Amino acid sequence: MQEKKGKNEGLQHDGAGIKMRSNDNPYVSPDMQKKLMQPRKLSSYFIMLIESGSITYNIDLQGYMLTDGHLLFAMPNQFLVPPVKTDDLKYFKLLFDENTLALLPQQFPFLVNPLNAPTIVFEGAAKERVVKVFGILDQLLHLGKDDTDTEVILSYLNSLLTEINSAYFKSKEPVSILNTNLSKFVEFKLVVETYLTEQPSINEIAEKLALSTNSLYRIVKEYSGTSPKDYFVNRLMAEAQRKLRYSNTSIKEVAYELGFNDPDYFSRLFKKSTGKSASEFLPGQDLSGK
Repeated sequence: MQEKKGKNEGLQHDGAGIKMRSNDNPYVSPDMQKKLMQPRKLSSYFIMLIESGSITYNIDLQGYMLTDGHLLFAMPNQFLVPPVKTDDLKYFKLLFDENTLALLPQQFPFLVNPLNAPTIVFEGAAKERVVKVFGILDQLLHLGKDDTDTEVILSYLNSLLTEINSAYFKSKEPVSILNTNLSKFVEFKLVVETYLTEQPSINEIAEKLALSTNSLYRIVKEYSGTSPKDYFVNRLMAEAQRKLRYSNTSIKEVAYELGFNDPDYFSRLFKKSTGKSASEFLPGQDLSGK
């Protein structure tokens, strides 16, 4: 996360910085609604809370069924396929970027999903608290700019993320946000996203994190259940699936865009990693297995 900025610097309401939508404040423009129904790579952190009703979101080609009290979150560069909203759905949708996050007084490790669980279930008093804070933020972010206090918005955003962070780790063994291994895993995930198409070696990644390769292996295995190399390849193949499915790009072009010099090697690795050939992910192909 970036160094904290000045008191009111950097926060943009309902723009690139932070925006929120709900039943009370939906997207009013039909053109905007149509645009946001298209599959897209996220440029902001994304959080969706279902107060009541049910809906299925697709993140990185994996579906997540959400119902009462369910919260889904995703980070920048993940691929989102929005569902059609049902009439009985009550929801809050929050997006904010790194600049907004940098204005907050603490870190929130859940945002990079170190435990590979992008959904949280809130029940009882916890659900009531989270719904109330979402509601207050929704109200604040849709007031006129002259009536909005940036510090108040940041305070409620900080409270909301603190609540979510606590719930994320609650079902696991206690994890301190200052835990060195967790912090390094967070850094590892960010390095993977930043240098994905450059395909650095595991030794190079370890050097960037000031770790030995053995230490990096142990940390990544602890939080992802896989090796650093397999984690990197899986992330690379997820990006390949997204490009093949939605960018109207040929297999050879996707291979070059992802840093492969040999498209045939890319195709073999793709088949080994996903169990399907790259051509099966081209637009118009049926991936249901039926």
